[in-house]
Amino acid sequence: MAQHQEPSFRQSVDMMFNRAVSLMDLPPGLEEKIRVCNATYTVRFGVRLRGQIHTFTGYRSVHSEHMEPVKGGIRYAPEVHQDEVEALAALMTYKCALVEAPFGGSKGGLRLNPRDYDEHELELITRRFAYELIKRDLIHPSQNVPAPDMGTGEREMAWIADQYARMNTTDINARACVTGKPLNAGGIAGRVEATGRGVQYALREFFRHPEDVAKAGLSGKLDGKRIIVQGLGNVGYHAAKFLAEEDGARITGIIERDGALLDEDGIDVEAVRQWIVRHGTITGYPDAAHHAEGAAVLESACDILIPAALEGVIHTGNAARIQAPLIIEAANGPVTAGADDILRKKGTVIIPDMYANAGGVTVSYFEWVKNLSHIRFGRMQRRQEEARHQLVVDELERLSADRGLGWTLSPGFKERYLRGADELELVRSGLDDTMRIAYQSMRETWHGREDVEDLRTAAYLVSISKVAASYRAKGL
Repeated sequence: MAQHQEPSFRQSVDMMFNRAVSLMDLPPGLEEKIRVCNATYTVRFGVRLRGQIHTFTGYRSVHSEHMEPVKGGIRYAPEVHQDEVEALAALMTYKCALVEAPFGGSKGGLRLNPRDYDEHELELITRRFAYELIKRDLIHPSQNVPAPDMGTGEREMAWIADQYARMNTTDINARACVTGKPLNAGGIAGRVEATGRGVQYALREFFRHPEDVAKAGLSGKLDGKRIIVQGLGNVGYHAAKFLAEEDGARITGIIERDGALLDEDGIDVEAVRQWIVRHGTITGYPDAAHHAEGAAVLESACDILIPAALEGVIHTGNAARIQAPLIIEAANGPVTAGADDILRKKGTVIIPDMYANAGGVTVSYFEWVKNLSHIRFGRMQRRQEEARHQLVVDELERLSADRGLGWTLSPGFKERYLRGADELELVRSGLDDTMRIAYQSMRETWHGREDVEDLRTAAYLVSISKVAASYRAKGL
C-alpha cells in the first residue's frame, strides 16, 4: 500500500467542522465553544482475573452539553484512545442535533479486546468500569446515557443498568441510565436492528429524489442496485439484509477482516452471517468467490458502497480508485477528510455518517422516553385503533350485503387493516419519519445554497446551526 499522510480521525472531524463554519456567520467565541470537547474523564481500574490483578484504561468524553442528558455509545476495542473517543463524541453532538434527538454528544471507550475474555470476566470488567463512571455521574438518566457501540451490545448494557440500579436503589428512572438493553431489561423492540434499519431508510429517502440520484450518476430505484458492504457486524448485516430482502438490491460484495466475498449475481447475506457465526470467519464460504485482500474489494465496481466497520478505511491512498458513485457511511468516520476532498472532486456522492448511522441514537431516544414514561409504546391505543378500524370494515361489509353490491375486501387487507400498531411498528414508523425529515433538512441546504457542494457540509451546517441556537437560548 502506498504511503500517505492522513489527518487523525479527530483532525478529520475538526477539518470538516471548519469547512462548514467557514460558510456560517458565527461569533468566533461561539464557534470555538461548539467545536471543543467539554471534558474527558480517563479512568484506570483493576479487576482480579485468573488469579492476578489486570489494569484497564477507559474513557468517557462529553463534547457538548447544549442539551442534557448527553448521549453516546461505549466501545470495547484494543486501540481505543482519547482522541478517537473525543472525535466520536463530537459526531454524536452533530448527529443528535441533525435528527432532533434532544441530547448533547458523549462517547465512551474501554481499551480491551472482548474476544480475550469469557463472559464472566467481561461482566466483572464492565461492572467495575460502570461503577467508576456512575459514581461520577458519567452514567445517569438525566445527565449521561450510554448505549452499545463496537464490541458491546445488549448484554453489556444490561450489566451497566443493573450496576446503576444497585448503586441508586431509590431512583425510579434507573433503567433510563443506558439504552440498547434487552427487551426483558427495559429495552425497546427494534433497537438491535436500528442503525442498519436507519441506513436502509436513508437510502430509500435518497432514492425518492431523482435529482439527487442523478448527481451520483445513477437512475431508478434501489431495486437491482449492486451493493458492496464492508463489515458484517450488527450494522452492516442488518443494512445489507433489509436492502436485499425488502428493496431488491443485490449484495455483490461483503468485506470482513479476513478477506472478502464477491459474486455479481448476489450474495445471500443471511447464509454468510450464519457461516461466520459457526466458523468465526468468511474463509471457506462455498457460494461466493473469496478474496484474501479485503481492502482491495472496496475499489470494486458497484453502485453503492456501505463502509460499516472502522473509521479511516477510505483514505488518500485508495480514494482515487474507489469506483462506487454513491457511498453511505454506516460506520463513524470511514472516509478521511483528505479522501472526502478526492471523492467530491470525482463527483462521488457521500451520504454522511452523522445522518446515515443516526438510526441507533434515534431508537435509543425512543427507548429512553419509554423508560421514563414506564409504559411500552402502543399499549394504550393499539386495541382502540383496532376497534375503530373494525367499525369501518363492518360498515363496508353491511353496505355490500344490504345493497347486493357483491363487494369483497382484497385477500389479507382486512387482517392488515384491522391490526393496530405494536411497539416495533411504531418504532420503525418513528425512525422512518426521523430519517426523512433529517434528509430533507440537509437536502434543502445542499440544493438551496450555491456554496454548499455536498451532503456532508449540508449536514454540518444544519446541525451546527441547531447547536448554536441552543447555546444562544442558554444566554451564551
